[in-house]
Amino acid sequence: MEKEPIFDVHQLAHVEIYTPNPEGTLWFFRDLLGMEVTKQEGQSVYMRAYEDWYHHTLKITEAAKPGLGHVAWRTSSPQALERRFKALEASGLGKGWTDGDLGHGPAYRFTTPDGHLMEILWEVEYYQPPEDKKTPLLNRPQKRPLRGIPVRRLDHVNLLASDVRVNRTFMMDHLGFRLREYIALKNGSEGGAWLSVSPLVHEIAFMADGKGAKGRLHHVCYWYGYPHELNQIADIFREVGIKIEAGPGKHGISQAMFMYVLEPGGNRVELFGDPGYLIFDPDWKPIRWDEENLDAGIIWYGSPLPAEFFLYGTPEVEETAPVSGD
Repeated sequence: MEKEPIFDVHQLAHVEIYTPNPEGTLWFFRDLLGMEVTKQEGQSVYMRAYEDWYHHTLKITEAAKPGLGHVAWRTSSPQALERRFKALEASGLGKGWTDGDLGHGPAYRFTTPDGHLMEILWEVEYYQPPEDKKTPLLNRPQKRPLRGIPVRRLDHVNLLASDVRVNRTFMMDHLGFRLREYIALKNGSEGGAWLSVSPLVHEIAFMADGKGAKGRLHHVCYWYGYPHELNQIADIFREVGIKIEAGPGKHGISQAMFMYVLEPGGNRVELFGDPGYLIFDPDWKPIRWDEENLDAGIIWYGSPLPAEFFLYGTPEVEETAPVSGD
């Protein structure tokens, strides 16, 4: 008998990254990607893209090494938060409640089986634009910034995993994520899995860690919605010395136009030029990619990904810690 679907987790709310170069990382997201600084407090800066509705979708915290601070998910209701808290507490991977952070209320913290720190929350603060940033386009939170080639919203996070199946099954069983696409390897393991709680192909992905490590961040992704803007920002990146790791190109998996770069603090950032495809089928059957057809899944067109793409990630979770802060 199939399990009853869980619809308690609604969206990716924000991601915290660590950086040993806070000024360089801030410059990258603010001046090149056109993101807005909502607040700077202690060793952290809170930022959002111009079509993000909440207080922030990115928290940048100074640390000795780059890496993942945490990933935050918003539930669909206060009651949903209570249900997921109980399920996570029973999993043995719960870390307890926090009073919240700037921009949101109480949050329950937990880890994936690999140790990636996450939290679920309900109460959020919505962005309130000052007069000079208000737009007559009423379904947009603020005017489009006249700075950089501005990204529009947070799209997804990609985490490296020592065992893809174990980590994605945890997200499905305890948080209600649906498997959208996956890579089945000949040895019986999974090379990657793309999951979502919305019509997006993924809000989170797990990729097999080429080093067999645990708790590493592969990348965080922001969305443009306009494919030509990938070419514009690529031109700027080249002029200012930002390394373009791969792209612009198109993935077969997700069908999205992409580009990968390394920001000055050492974290990989993906930029989506379009949404790829959307899933509306409530009975979606996950798309399986095998080693025989995987080349088309990874790169539909564009240059091949470099070897470092499958090996480079931020240090393991126990090796990263903020300089100070919560």
